[in-house]
Amino acid sequence: MKISELSVARLESWFAKQGWQPFDFQKEVWQAMAKGESGLLHAPTGMGKTLAVWLGGLSYLSKQLSDKGLQILWLTPLRALAGDTCKALEEPLAELAPEVYVQARTGDTSSYAKQKQEKKLPPALVTTPESLTLLLSRPTAGKMMSSLQVVIVDEWHELLGSKRGVQTELALARLHRFVPSLLVWGLSATLGNLQEAMLHLLGYQEDSIPRPGRLVQGSINKELIIDALLPDSTERFPWAGHLGLKMLPQVLAELAEVNTALVFTNTRSQCELWYQAIVEARPEWAVGLHHGSLASDERQAVEAGLKAGEIKIVVCTSSLDLGVDFSPVERVLQVGSPKGVARLLQRAGRSGHSPSKASRVTCVPASAFELIEAAAARDAAGSRSLEGRAPYCCPLDVLAQHAVSLALGGGFQADELFREVRCSPSYHDLSLPEWEWLLDFLCRGGSTLSAYPEYHKLSEEKGVYTVSDATIAKRHRMSIGTIVSDAAIQVRYMKGARLGSVEESFISRLRPGDTFLFAGRALELVRLHNLTAYVRAAAKSGAVPIWYGGRMPLSSQLAEAVCTRLDKAAQGVYEGVEMLSVKPILELQLAWSAIPRSDQVLLERVTSREGYHIFLYPFAGRLVHEGLAALLAYRLSRFEPLTFSWAVNDYGLELLSRKNPPVESALAGPLFATENLTEDIVESQNAAELAKNRFREIARIAGLVFEGYPGKGKTARQIQATSSLIFDVFKRYDPEHPLLQQAENEVLDRQLERSRLYATLEQLQNRQLLKTEPQRITPLAFPLLVDRLREKLTSENLRERLQRLLSSLEKQADKTVKAAK
Repeated sequence: MKISELSVARLESWFAKQGWQPFDFQKEVWQAMAKGESGLLHAPTGMGKTLAVWLGGLSYLSKQLSDKGLQILWLTPLRALAGDTCKALEEPLAELAPEVYVQARTGDTSSYAKQKQEKKLPPALVTTPESLTLLLSRPTAGKMMSSLQVVIVDEWHELLGSKRGVQTELALARLHRFVPSLLVWGLSATLGNLQEAMLHLLGYQEDSIPRPGRLVQGSINKELIIDALLPDSTERFPWAGHLGLKMLPQVLAELAEVNTALVFTNTRSQCELWYQAIVEARPEWAVGLHHGSLASDERQAVEAGLKAGEIKIVVCTSSLDLGVDFSPVERVLQVGSPKGVARLLQRAGRSGHSPSKASRVTCVPASAFELIEAAAARDAAGSRSLEGRAPYCCPLDVLAQHAVSLALGGGFQADELFREVRCSPSYHDLSLPEWEWLLDFLCRGGSTLSAYPEYHKLSEEKGVYTVSDATIAKRHRMSIGTIVSDAAIQVRYMKGARLGSVEESFISRLRPGDTFLFAGRALELVRLHNLTAYVRAAAKSGAVPIWYGGRMPLSSQLAEAVCTRLDKAAQGVYEGVEMLSVKPILELQLAWSAIPRSDQVLLERVTSREGYHIFLYPFAGRLVHEGLAALLAYRLSRFEPLTFSWAVNDYGLELLSRKNPPVESALAGPLFATENLTEDIVESQNAAELAKNRFREIARIAGLVFEGYPGKGKTARQIQATSSLIFDVFKRYDPEHPLLQQAENEVLDRQLERSRLYATLEQLQNRQLLKTEPQRITPLAFPLLVDRLREKLTSENLRERLQRLLSSLEKQADKTVKAAK
């Protein structure tokens, strides 16, 4: 395959034939790629990033001498996007490069198609990080990749900061080994740490100098509208999710005015509930449901229906955040807080998905306080204050998996692979002792597992490491990847149609005859057999599956914008309809306690029949507050033996004790100290149990636990038991085991956000502590109180308790308002 030369002028001419005018950033990418430069393109969704790098790649190919084999590799984070990507890439080929054809290779590709590709790869291949690693595990990998010229990594912001991103880095390091002159480009729509992102994409040369690259930013004046639906009335004591489906009438009114819309929710459970509510309210509308636990054919049918104009509304989760030339919709609604600025912008880009049209996203608050977050998100988006993604540093589980993959792919020499791996920024600081430990671990199971042959994965002969055991090779290829979740229970009708999957922890609580809502249908559980839940249609719906991990924390950028809005409110300034709507709530907060300024942290002490409450509002996000609550309870109890219960949300935390805690003494001492932070976190949390849970993921990725063959998979309980046993063995006989240390560090850094907790403690030391002693629970404190009660009361008892409490608080609030007038 040799394509005729594609100059920048010819690309501009093709654009003109389509009635388009290329943007400056597109021409910059074309010129850079024509010169053989790598880089990162950062531009808003719907601005033409795909055409920029694809046409640039074709232009570069037209100047090369190679005329056969794989030329361009396109990496996508979601295999569901592969089909759309292929169609988008094929469009310009007929006129510009008829010799080039595009194929996909993902987990959804048929075995027959894969076998044909192994004999002859197409000129352009769309694949995922997992499928690329599988290709690299072939003994012929070097030969297959020798003709490669360009790699394009789509949606790099989705991979960066995850172990899939690390897997991609390692694969790119191997491709650079095969083709030193390889061009690599990444695409990103919403990202804060761009230079760091580009470094992790392009990597280092073997002399530790970063590979050169060009950062191209597509700063187009595309109109962005962020607004919010307002509730008919705002309760003065809101709590998380208190509005819920009360906003349905406003949502329906908005949807009635448009032909197509996406309704985003933050969790799959929310997605199911809102889909059911809309369908019941408007049965004549064509409504689709789309989330990651649905079967792929269910999702594809919804996507096809939306593109064909047969579906008016899709209720979805982040499964539709990404897309290549995705069919634009007229409106995007976001149910609940977006939790982050970048996420909201990504979703806004699904509407007006072209350069000339405005993108609009409308926030639907699940709590009155989320109106503040909507206004704050608009502020942060206007100042382009976007969240970054923190990359992993030296995760040995991913490296262990990668080393076995390369041992399958023709073998490796230890010193050569060590140098190659250190070209990946995530492993740039990998030490020689760590590498030697890893090789010993893979060859003989380390000092602890040497008696078990299944952990002797690698064999070494004449300095070359390979996999000689066929069973180990087969199991490894089946386990490649870093996506780990609860054991998925397949949901099928008795007659065989597959609907999707739910987590084992949910389905195990149901008995035959129980009903639940899934895939937008009311289902009755008939029986559970071999990790499959057999169901039939039910007349009424019941429980909604809960997928754990769906509660996202407020980002630092959005939290800072919220604090700025509160700072203005503390001065009596309420700008915008959202702030005017919550003005009565904040005025009551100010009357009973205070609203913190930007340089203040509010601490409320309230006494009730339950005991002594401490409410603290650092606005640092749920995960930080979880660690902070445990830390403060631990440090207070060192002054005096006390037992605390606590609750947290994105704004703050509550500590409750039956005895009055020595707050003043602790404030004068180490309550907010950063010294001995790691030790105190470990002491204050059930750190060993948290690390054991984290180790389950690490053990799976590192190949210590095999999840079973297709149709004979192990249950979550079996996998947990195996990983727990290995964890306990390491803890007892090898407490310094690097994978144990990795589990502990990931708990501290990823789960408890140690660095953000450290920064929060520094803020607590440096900002003014605004201490108040309200006579009763304040509007800011109320959602924390509800979250704590929710943990120990049934829904019915909670409702009764809240009704009594709200009745009392509302009476006092009426008196306060009357007195103010």
